[in-house]
Amino acid sequence: MKNLFGITTALALTAAGAAADTKIGMITTLSGGGAGLGIDVRDGFMLAIAQSGRDDIEVVIEDDQRKPDIAVQLSDKMIQSEKVDIMTGIIWSNLAMAVVPSAVNQDVFYLSPNAGPSALAGAGCHENYFNVAWQNDNLHEAAGAYANGAGYSNSFILAPNYPAGKDALTGYKRFFEGELAGELYTELGQTDYAAEIAQIRASGADSVFFFLPGGMGISFLKQYSDSGVDLPVVGPAFSFDQGILQAVGAAALGVVNTSQWSKDIENATNAAFVESFQTEYGRLPSLYASQGFDTANLILSALNIANPDDADTFREALRAANFDSTRGDFMFGPNHHPVQTIYAREVVQEGEIFTNKILGTALENHADAYAGDCKM
Repeated sequence: MKNLFGITTALALTAAGAAADTKIGMITTLSGGGAGLGIDVRDGFMLAIAQSGRDDIEVVIEDDQRKPDIAVQLSDKMIQSEKVDIMTGIIWSNLAMAVVPSAVNQDVFYLSPNAGPSALAGAGCHENYFNVAWQNDNLHEAAGAYANGAGYSNSFILAPNYPAGKDALTGYKRFFEGELAGELYTELGQTDYAAEIAQIRASGADSVFFFLPGGMGISFLKQYSDSGVDLPVVGPAFSFDQGILQAVGAAALGVVNTSQWSKDIENATNAAFVESFQTEYGRLPSLYASQGFDTANLILSALNIANPDDADTFREALRAANFDSTRGDFMFGPNHHPVQTIYAREVVQEGEIFTNKILGTALENHADAYAGDCKM
């Protein structure tokens, strides 16, 4: 399957000569520093579509290059020219904020496999917007809860200066009961963290929390490991997930991170997903791949009830979330964001592979902090 996908792809899964009953537009990051995240979302999503055996779905895939203006152009093209019924795929919250409000107000359904900015969970919620991954704060809130249990009382925290970064530090501070030795916002896409690590060294902190997804996390962890600073690190899964760990290597061993998914969650759907993804693509799935897979299966479950042109019935089928998730039981809160258990995981080495194992539960049946502001 992986050889079918280029940077810009229109994948028709329809019978020869037939028109698709449902057209899905995927805008995601397939080039540049964040490409691994988008590739994993795409691959997980397309694995579920292929496994469904349906021949009445067309998926149009485009690369946003992690640029908001490109994402907006692609969204306009998909809605106005491609006439998509459903959109998905965006990784980055600044791109989601540029695309989602306009898309849902044009009667297109948007299902997020990743980005969950607070603005779309609260007052900016919409009946056609569903987030299948999380609200941005959630994994960071769980990291704060874990830090309390670990006895940390003086954390140094940092994240990139964009919507998800702000949500990250807000989430950690919401649950962390200790003091802050320092708080920094870095540049989005930054690769040199010498100045930040020097501040951590001098801060008197007893722990470090950071949210630096993709290549940013790889750069920071390697530089942090080489610096000789020996403070324990806790963070969300974004910087310690499967695709990133192989690039970071031994520098990540022992780090505790929080995630709503892990390859060792014990349920039949997850076991089958991990095995089939590895067989199809030759690598272990990441958190992002699981989210793409779950997003596709949610869409498929709703399509078993109604087509998107029957908007009210299709929307209710999405809300019901009657599908087998890799996470086990799955349910939406009133703002169409998941209510879910978030785990603490530790980075370990299995043979030559760096991966994660579950240590325990950080937050159980956890909802986001913004649902009360959503008036749907």
